[in-house]
Amino acid sequence: MSDYITAPRDIETRSFEIIAGELGPRAFRGEAEAKIVKRIIHTTADFDFADLTRISDGAIEAGMAAIREGAHVVTDTRMAAAGINRARLSRHGGEIRCFMADGDVAAEAEAEGITRAMVSMRKAARDAANRVFAIGNAPTALFALGELIARGDLAPALVIGVPVGFVGAAESKAALEKLAVPHIVTRGRKGGSAIAACIVNAILYMM
Repeated sequence: MSDYITAPRDIETRSFEIIAGELGPRAFRGEAEAKIVKRIIHTTADFDFADLTRISDGAIEAGMAAIREGAHVVTDTRMAAAGINRARLSRHGGEIRCFMADGDVAAEAEAEGITRAMVSMRKAARDAANRVFAIGNAPTALFALGELIARGDLAPALVIGVPVGFVGAAESKAALEKLAVPHIVTRGRKGGSAIAACIVNAILYMM
């Protein structure tokens, strides 16, 4: 066992040293962007995200400002909600919210023949305190957010759009990038709830 690093902090430190070494002299638009990309790679062990991750101008700062003002973070899965550092968020007065398991969301989705993810975004839009959205699983949630934003029904401080999959994932992210809203996306099919959570955490850790 002595041949292995066993202290959690030392493991993380060594992991980020390896990531930095393998990334080499890659240029990022500031230290904050570098930290987000490195945390995604740390979560996934996938260096493709260095090329896939796109962060709009001012998106990180907008997310931080909203969190400092007590913004709630909305996710599209309970897995993402569980992965976000709740204690750090609560220091600023914010909560993690996921409406996917709500009975009214399920009933409305069944009645309309659409996904619960879409309805959960509609529900989230009714509360102005829900200002940061972290979408890691459902492209339909991201499409629904885009429609709400385009209609002027929602003006989020930050949208983290990283749904994973083969149907609609790449397209939903491309649609988000065209909107005048601060955003962080991973282009293409790759993404996931763990990535959505780790991006929120990266922002919280920088605060």
